[in-house]
Amino acid sequence: MSDITAPAYRVIPIIPALKPGAMEGKGPFVASEKINEAIGFPGNLVDDWHDKAIAKMGELLSKYRSLKVYMDACVHCGACSDKCHYFIGTQDPKNMPVARQDLMRSVYRRYFTLPGKLFPKLVGARDLTREVLDEWYNYFNQCSECRRCSVFCPYGIDTAEVTMAAREILDSIGYGQKYSNEIIGKVHKIGNNLGLPGPALIDTLEGLEEDVKEDTGIDVKFPIDVKGAEVLLITPSADFFAEPHIDSLIGYAKVFHATGTSWTLSSMASEAGNFGMFIGNYEQLRKIALRIREAALELGVKRIVVGECGHAWRVAYSFWNTLSGVGDGASEVDRFAQMLQKQLDHRYKQPTHICEFTWDAIERNALTFDKAKNDKHIITFHDSCNVARGSRMGDFAGGQFEIPRNIIKAVANNFVEMDPNTTRERTFCCGGGGGLLTDDLLEIRVKGALPRMEALNQAKEEHGVNFMATICAICKAQFTKVLPIYGFDRRVVGGVHQLVSNAIILGDKK
Repeated sequence: MSDITAPAYRVIPIIPALKPGAMEGKGPFVASEKINEAIGFPGNLVDDWHDKAIAKMGELLSKYRSLKVYMDACVHCGACSDKCHYFIGTQDPKNMPVARQDLMRSVYRRYFTLPGKLFPKLVGARDLTREVLDEWYNYFNQCSECRRCSVFCPYGIDTAEVTMAAREILDSIGYGQKYSNEIIGKVHKIGNNLGLPGPALIDTLEGLEEDVKEDTGIDVKFPIDVKGAEVLLITPSADFFAEPHIDSLIGYAKVFHATGTSWTLSSMASEAGNFGMFIGNYEQLRKIALRIREAALELGVKRIVVGECGHAWRVAYSFWNTLSGVGDGASEVDRFAQMLQKQLDHRYKQPTHICEFTWDAIERNALTFDKAKNDKHIITFHDSCNVARGSRMGDFAGGQFEIPRNIIKAVANNFVEMDPNTTRERTFCCGGGGGLLTDDLLEIRVKGALPRMEALNQAKEEHGVNFMATICAICKAQFTKVLPIYGFDRRVVGGVHQLVSNAIILGDKK
């Protein structure tokens, strides 16, 4: 991997020259038989993969009307062509959103439309050959499902949903990706993406209590499996052990301490992330989400708060209600969902993002800060894709954009924005989302980070920016890996609650 270098910054952000086949054969490692079978998929590519793949496609087309609309609606207008960070960074035309969709659309036309059955060549229809299947595996695993292209599509075609469908078809025939499927297996077996057992979590939390006591002189607790606590915090497992993630966990704990909130983590459901979304499999999505419901019922909590993880918040905000009964719309025939609905305190949003929790406390003057503690930082904010384009915060449109920024401004004196064409709903992906945060995909990750690195570099040159805050564990992990390749210190990236932790005043506030 040492020979991977960052693409050169563009002088003018225009559509790059095409390099056909630049990322051919650059897909991720294929999941092993053991990994696949552990989560209920065929161990290896099945003998009758062709028929089963077409049957699965037919099932998804009939089940999700949106998928059929996306297959039929595209007019190849090109509005999405240069909106994908992976196309910009790799220059491979098959990483254009429209071209990546057409890998599936051409097969759809062949088997599910009359013109494609009768006159395949005239309508761009293709048989599903092994070569085409390999093409699917390669390029649908070079999409982070960030949905930026959908913002610019005049028909609202959601490429992420097409990618999810392709990955579900691939998994159904035993051709799944190692990284995502292995992580899903760890969650089912242990309770978090990193496979951290309960004793290791407890040891880590006890160590954090000692560190914070030494640093502040205050006994800030990091409780786990405490029955009767008001809040169950569900946070990405990276928060338990890695920098800069762990600094945000410390920030959450300080906020809970300062507001007098009883809270707990759960060793059973110590993971906010849900890779079931990345592979498009709702059975896996629900199975992972049910761990959180089980933990909430067992601990008897009144509120569920989600930590800094982009896709975790999208899953919580958009899917938890029907998957597990957290939020409005719980199934009336699911007695456990009804039990949870009766248990939760509906004076509060269920679930709540940690930024919503903290901003509410700030607005109530329940927190005090010394903003000068962050004066060494000139801060900008990276909007994480799944928060920006797949969720909301607060009770007003755009809350997912304003609330994190409001928190930063409340705890720090120096905040500037990056280029507005690269933030908010137009934000560029970090380059490592959607199940791509694995070193066997480091080349696509580095190249996919180019647009965000260009905007960050511009902010550094024009405003002296030296800290990029974000509220996503995958973004933090991705940037700490690629920032040095682009000539930045890896410590440039950190969490919003890392800044909160720096500035918050605990104890006597006189």
